[in-house]
Amino acid sequence: MHRVKVISGHLSSYPPQGGNRKCNINHCRARAAVSGPEDVVVVHGRRTAIGKAKRGLFKDTTPDELLSAVMKAVMTDMGLSPDRLGDVCVGNVLQPGAGAVMARIAHFLSEFPETVPVYTVNRQCSSGLQALFNIAGAIKSGSIDLGLACGVESMSLQEMGNPGDLSPRLVDFEKARACVVPMGITSENVAERFGISREKQDAFAVSSHQKADRAQRSGRFEAEIVPVVTKVTDAEGTECTVTVLKDEGVRPSTTLEGLGKLRAAFRPDGSTTAGNSSQVSDGAAALLLGRRSAVEALGLPVLGVLRASAVVGVPPDMMGIGPAYAIPAALEQAGLSVADIDVFEINEAFASQAVYCVEKLCLPLDRVNPNGGAIALGHPLGCTGARMTVTLLHELQRRGRRGYGVVSVCSLSDPRVCPLGVRCGLCLLSV
Repeated sequence: MHRVKVISGHLSSYPPQGGNRKCNINHCRARAAVSGPEDVVVVHGRRTAIGKAKRGLFKDTTPDELLSAVMKAVMTDMGLSPDRLGDVCVGNVLQPGAGAVMARIAHFLSEFPETVPVYTVNRQCSSGLQALFNIAGAIKSGSIDLGLACGVESMSLQEMGNPGDLSPRLVDFEKARACVVPMGITSENVAERFGISREKQDAFAVSSHQKADRAQRSGRFEAEIVPVVTKVTDAEGTECTVTVLKDEGVRPSTTLEGLGKLRAAFRPDGSTTAGNSSQVSDGAAALLLGRRSAVEALGLPVLGVLRASAVVGVPPDMMGIGPAYAIPAALEQAGLSVADIDVFEINEAFASQAVYCVEKLCLPLDRVNPNGGAIALGHPLGCTGARMTVTLLHELQRRGRRGYGVVSVCSLSDPRVCPLGVRCGLCLLSV
């Protein structure tokens, strides 16, 4: 009941249309995190590079191969036999049946034994993060000691579009109608209702590319990226073998002037463009989680500790603002404030919603997506939540001191799962 009251309070405080947004965050100091043998910890995480959908080096690579690459890498890195795993959960959006068959095939391509179970989850853009929640929940409940949480998407081989079989009665219900509003229009709604200018959106996009470029050039991503050997066919039909090592979407030459020349993508008079939106992409990520006592008994390292998680619903025609309401819920659960968090990884579905969340929560920009986000790196839907968690934990580890990080992803959700139609998932980790 306390959690319901907390979330209700956040949802009842939407700012008025336009105008200034006041920070509504508890700035109390953190209570010290208490570690114990029952902690849910992250042992290790790897990801593929993120490829440009339809045009990149992964355009001909099936998602089971992408997924197998990261599954095998995580287990090999840790010297751990796959039969130690109690469960495997894979986030996926576009494959039929949330990729259930694809995931099982990846499981065998990775030479995992048939005795290790695997299943998939589709929570749209948060699917990879939901996979982490599910494995963490199984560990917390005592069902398993170790599990693998993954996310994968090939936006080259599957496309968005068909929402499935829906009742014609949806037109009679305002919130139900809003569930099928195109994502680009929800971005325009956020920009219009909360006064997020085109200039702010373009500046945020430029910053994303600049940060990603610095991270890429300095080698920050090398420890998290699994080299993938695959085949690609060029425009002349010639097939060649390549090793994919780098994210393909980063454009260091991006400028405000250049973005300013792009036309609006969803409304003639809109402000959302191809340049200030996330890129469609291909990629996969995997994380090994466990109960601290089991992890220590196996002599495995602890990369991070899951301290809190939250899921909240927001109006479906404003997809994207969820992090502004989920983050306070998780911080309160953990007894932390914005000031205590070292790194915020907030998915950049659109610059409009990312800017809104940053302004609403008064987040220091230098702590938000310090290595760039989906506008620069790309957004392979089912992979993104897991990818962001891998990137966050490697960044905190790179800094060489104890710290806290937040991962938050907004997405259109199945209304049967979330009655409000749109929700945001979030996890809070410490190292």
